[in-house]
Amino acid sequence: MTADRPLLAIALTLGFCVLAPLTDAMSKLLVVHMGLGELLFIRFALQTLLLLPVVLILRLRIILPMRSWLLLTLRTVLHICGSGAMFLSLRYLPLADAVAIAYVMPFFMLLLGWTVLGEAVGPQRLWACVFGFAGTLLVVQPNFAEVGWPALLPVAVAVFFALFMMVTRLIAKEINALSLQLVSGAQATVLLAPLVWLVPAASGLGLAQSVGQFGWLLLLMGLVGTAGHLLMTLSLRYAPSATLAPVQYLEIPSATVIGLLVFGDFPDALALAGIVLTCGAGLFIVMRERAIARQQSAI
Repeated sequence: MTADRPLLAIALTLGFCVLAPLTDAMSKLLVVHMGLGELLFIRFALQTLLLLPVVLILRLRIILPMRSWLLLTLRTVLHICGSGAMFLSLRYLPLADAVAIAYVMPFFMLLLGWTVLGEAVGPQRLWACVFGFAGTLLVVQPNFAEVGWPALLPVAVAVFFALFMMVTRLIAKEINALSLQLVSGAQATVLLAPLVWLVPAASGLGLAQSVGQFGWLLLLMGLVGTAGHLLMTLSLRYAPSATLAPVQYLEIPSATVIGLLVFGDFPDALALAGIVLTCGAGLFIVMRERAIARQQSAI
């Protein structure tokens, strides 16, 4: 078993918090021109194609017991559902709003980590999540009467990815992160293939036309998305989800900056206050874990 290294896990999570909204921004650009099934299929197919030669060259193991294969398949289905809900929400919502609403996820993660995995959830972690969620509310300024039903899609994203990360934590120490992402990508590609061929794209573009017209952006999305989820998977090898939950709130200011640069969406004063509060909650947990690591090394 791999020993927990919380500071390394936090650093990996911070990398994920930058790459994940970049992937979402590219998805937002693409989803208005492509069918949802096509976009999901290409995203996971690229992940498989990118990682296959790496796994083969490094001769990494992909043999697992049956229990792990069942969990891995469940993880893949949750990944498809979560990504699909996120891509669809980006058709209707600004990037920062969609990401921020989805950050009810750490509450689900803390609850699942405590009740299912038996992880310790101390008061400091809980309060960090509470303050982070308060910041999320300020960033989103939720008004479901104005946004309508698409505002519920990021909540579905939160549920799917909380379960996804719980399952990832269960198997992350049993298989190399590269092999895990390869197998998961291959499973998703196979599961999505019938959807792509049997269901016509909402945009009217065929798969070949989509690849030809948006090939460079699709490739970049595949590269960044694969790298981001590798960082996330690696982080869960070295720390429990309860430790990483508050840190992941830092994805919200990342999404806000990227939304400003790419789409021109600029938060108002209340939203900026929420970003500061969210960042403070994430930084608090980083400082706390650093202090704990120093105490352990001094013993």
